[in-house]
Amino acid sequence: MISPIFVGHGSPMMAIQDTACTAFLLTYGKKLAPSAIVIFTAHWETEVLTISSTNDVYETIYDFGGFPKELYQINYPAKGSTKLAQTLADRFQAKGIAVNMDTTRGLDHGSWVPLSRMFPTPPCPVIQVSVNPYLPPSEQYRIGEALRGLDQEDILIIGSGATVHNLRAINWNATEPEAWAVGFDDWLVDHIQKQELDALFHYETQAPNARMAVPRAEHFIPLYIAMGSGNPERQAQVIHRSYEVGSLSYLSIAF
Repeated sequence: MISPIFVGHGSPMMAIQDTACTAFLLTYGKKLAPSAIVIFTAHWETEVLTISSTNDVYETIYDFGGFPKELYQINYPAKGSTKLAQTLADRFQAKGIAVNMDTTRGLDHGSWVPLSRMFPTPPCPVIQVSVNPYLPPSEQYRIGEALRGLDQEDILIIGSGATVHNLRAINWNATEPEAWAVGFDDWLVDHIQKQELDALFHYETQAPNARMAVPRAEHFIPLYIAMGSGNPERQAQVIHRSYEVGSLSYLSIAF
């Protein structure tokens, strides 16, 4: 059994820099032997939930600009699985969640960057799934619920994003995390561990510094999908927490 996780993926530089978060990812990945990986990435937005469906090796997408050449030379040769993609589609449709299938899109950096640090060599098929940041948190959670029980098949479900992701608030000179970012994450962790879903579904009005932490929801909502896919009888565990440039959060949680 492999618990679903939410992982803060931060900057693409995470793929080539050694940090507290990348050390955690490598150590955590060594503990796991997934039969497959399903990853919801903040960098693939669609109105209708869309599932990658291929048996081929994915193209590595460099969906960023202005970074060192070394970053553009990385290739993460993960393969897909049309069989598992269809299993996911069936589960979503059984819950009344519309889905599309995509046979051509590669892995964006919201997927291949954290995966390359967790599993330097792809260990199993990977299914990438899009997000719709305009759906409310309760609906994101319901998307996750459709996948409950896959952990019993050693399928690792990952929500890839960031709890605090405000690029305008970055402080390149910061040596300590910003208090407002820490306060937002503290609130999240407390309510997640207490399973106070109503408060979490209304974080925009109840969490401190919510607008600063989440100016746009695409990086945040993979948290709710991962949370929904977990076993509610297990208490969520913080598996990593660190910050860069003042407020960029690498909070990671297992459900």
